[in-house]
Amino acid sequence: MDAFLVSTGIVALAEIGDKTQLLAFILAAKFRKPLQIVLGILVATLVNHSFAGVLGSWITLLLGPVAMRWVLGVSFIAMALWTLIPDKLDEKDASLERFGVFSTTCIAFFLAEMGDKTQVATVALAAQYQSVVQVVAGTTFGMMIANVPAVLLGDQIAGKIPVRAVHGLAALIFAALGVATLLGAGERIGF
Repeated sequence: MDAFLVSTGIVALAEIGDKTQLLAFILAAKFRKPLQIVLGILVATLVNHSFAGVLGSWITLLLGPVAMRWVLGVSFIAMALWTLIPDKLDEKDASLERFGVFSTTCIAFFLAEMGDKTQVATVALAAQYQSVVQVVAGTTFGMMIANVPAVLLGDQIAGKIPVRAVHGLAALIFAALGVATLLGAGERIGF
């Protein structure tokens, strides 16, 4: 249950103001078909984060416990710093409209999520918790918590979210996970 809750919380916070959330705002404004957009986000996230979760789990097979602890600890601290850097959305991410709303959303979200903070976090969380299903479910739920309101409420909430404060909180959580991992917190679950 920890893997699910931590994954949900971290990704929901890290996603606020992220380029994929900006993409959700753009798609909602452009197409005005919220159900198709939300389903596209869900499918793209499940595929992307499943790949990331499996990769994270596989990495633990390659590294010994000490190396894994250092890689994860440093990765979480790097994620904390990365979370503090504002994202920018490339307009081409939303310009696939010839495929229809659902497919455009799936493709754009999948591509925007490649190498993104939340995908990298999914890799690290899956390696940390050794529970691909719980981590992928949690990170996907976190993405939906952040992006569904962006699709449904769009302009009404865009200016009211304290993005810097939310990113600061997410960075603090990533940093705490990194320090705890470096200090051996992961050893109780096999590292």
